[in-house]
Formats: sequence, structure tokens, C-alpha cells
Amino acid sequence: MSETKIRDRIATLARSMYERGLTFGSSGNISVRTDDGWLMTPTGTSMGELDPARLSKLAPDGTHVSGDKPTKESFLHIAMYECRADSGAVVHLHSTHSVAVSCLDGIDHTNVLPPITAYYVMRVGTLPLIPYFPPGDVNLAKAVREMASDHHAVLLANHGPVVAGKSLEDAVYATEELEETAKLFLLLRGEKVRCLTPEQVGELDARFNTKGGAS
Repeated sequence: MSETKIRDRIATLARSMYERGLTFGSSGNISVRTDDGWLMTPTGTSMGELDPARLSKLAPDGTHVSGDKPTKESFLHIAMYECRADSGAVVHLHSTHSVAVSCLDGIDHTNVLPPITAYYVMRVGTLPLIPYFPPGDVNLAKAVREMASDHHAVLLANHGPVVAGKSLEDAVYATEELEETAKLFLLLRGEKVRCLTPEQVGELDARFNTKGGAS
């Protein structure tokens, strides 16, 4: 796919997520790996109003090459790419239900959401919680790197999800599945829930080669 088409696709999917309330204001960011670096959404820009021509272009070493100034959370994206050579895109949102779950006390930090549905297992798998760090703290990137080799999706405490995928569509769809599962999780709190059994999760892994979430 040409860079022009990638830029258009980023703007299209970003606008779709914005219009459906998955991101708001100037929050959230997307990146896509290219042959010569990355394309990223600019800082301070609404995901609903991206100009494809003004997307930030970064060199392989993270240097800003052209376009508007990249998202200030670009280090989160680069941390995921450095640990996941097969990832072609990364999505980071402050989506309401995912953030709500990230603020709960007493959740399992090694796997925040239970296997409520087959599609969550197939698209996300296990979801570790990254401890809270202030926005822009370099230690946040270090914490993400520690988890990214084994997990293509992580949840930042009191912040939101960071999800990598083999393609832009894979990353977006997995992020959307995560948000919907977080919503289900909150709706079902206090109820007796019938989650998938370990055997059922194992069957999905074997049948679809998910291995805890395809990246």
C-alpha cells in the first residue's frame, strides 16, 4: 500500500473511532510502520479532523522528519514497535470503559479482563496493567517494554489501552474489542458471570492460533 493510501486510511479509521465516541477532544493517537520509519497522528489534533497530508513522519530512530509535530505519546508507540517486530500499527486511546477498568482497585494486574467472549480472546487475549506514571514520564516507556514482548495489548493504569497489530485494521479492531469487553465487564460487575473456561480458551488458541491475542 502506498504512503498516500496509508495516510488516508489512518484519517478514515481515526474519524470512525471519534464519531463513535471511542476518543474525544484531542486525545488518542495512531501510528503505522512504513518502509522508512513511521507515520503518526500529530499532537493536539482531534482524531475526527485529521489532515492526511499533515500526519507526522518519523525516521527509524524516532527523529521527526516532516509533517506536524508528532503526538507527545510517540514513545509509547516506539516502545511497542521495538519489542514487536511483526507489528505494523499501534493504537492508543483514552476510551471511557477501558479507562474506567484501569482505575478499579483489586483487579488482576497480570490479566485485567476475564475471557468473557471468544472474540476478546482471539483479538486481545491477556491484558496486563501497567502501573501509573505521569504523562510523558520516560519510565512509562520502560514499563511498556517490559510487557510488550509477551503482550500485544497493555492497559495503562488511570490512562488507557495501547494495542499493537500486524496491520492498522488489526490494531483498530483489537482496540475496539477491548473497549467493548471493558464495557461488558463493568455492566456485569456484581452478577454471576459465565466466562469461557480454560479449556475453551485453549481450544480457541489451538483452532485460531491466537496464543493470547494475535498481533
